[in-house]
Amino acid sequence: MSEKQNEIKASKYSTSQRVGRIFGWLIKANKKYGAEWWILVAGALIILFIAYTAIFPWTLAPYNPLDQNTGPQLMAPGPGHPFGTDNLSRDIFSRMIYGSRTILGVAIAAAILSSLIGIPLGLISGFIGGVFDRVFSLIMDSVYSFPGLILAIAFAAMLGPGVINITLAVSVVYIPTYFRLVRGQTLTIKEEVYVEAARAIGAKRSVILGKYIFPNVIATVVVIFSLNIADAIMTEAALSYIGLGLPAGIPDWGMDLSMGKKFLPSGTWWMITFPGVMIMTLALGFTMLGEGLSEILNPRLLER
Repeated sequence: MSEKQNEIKASKYSTSQRVGRIFGWLIKANKKYGAEWWILVAGALIILFIAYTAIFPWTLAPYNPLDQNTGPQLMAPGPGHPFGTDNLSRDIFSRMIYGSRTILGVAIAAAILSSLIGIPLGLISGFIGGVFDRVFSLIMDSVYSFPGLILAIAFAAMLGPGVINITLAVSVVYIPTYFRLVRGQTLTIKEEVYVEAARAIGAKRSVILGKYIFPNVIATVVVIFSLNIADAIMTEAALSYIGLGLPAGIPDWGMDLSMGKKFLPSGTWWMITFPGVMIMTLALGFTMLGEGLSEILNPRLLER
């Protein structure tokens, strides 16, 4: 047997080993976590697929989402236009593909921005206490008391349309969530024996926060981060639906949903159905991911 044949055989054997290890790992995860594991996997697959469409939309979209010469106006779903066309003869399937980039980008950016503000403030407020804690707790509780969508509408109206402005408007809604969560856990963790021991040996506050408190908070933050993205998706879509979202030149599911409702009485169901289904599917994916992580990161399950 030639050296090249040996290499091919070894490569096939190595590949089969990897596949076997993956399946073995999946079986172990299923035994340990049960249904929660498959909820997480299903959510992750939904997110990965839509993320692919957001990153590489040109690989799936047959038309430019702004092109108004793709076919007859208000054409029902069929060959060449699987989701039909809208009132401007734009291909709805292409608009759904390119619109994923908009809604996913805004939702993730808003969640990241709110976490970058809320987490440090929650850590510092809970650890330091005193006047600083009382002032920030009062501010965050006041913001938290407003319905999230109403707050986002108020900020979107003040800031005006645009990707950055809508991201800022949506992010404001979730800052109190991170602050309250992290502050509450910090108040509990800072009383633990190992934190008191770190204080006793003269550890700096920054070291205690970064080495002993933050690692014990991050697991819950990951879960909330995923759930906040799901909520941010709905919030961004709602802002676009009422006309406070992105400019008309940017494909957006919420905007398409708003436009589709005008033609629903005439029987043009596809203009409102597909944007609505896409919004619900993406939000469901992040919700499933968050719920799965919530169960899997549960300390009681990790002890099994």
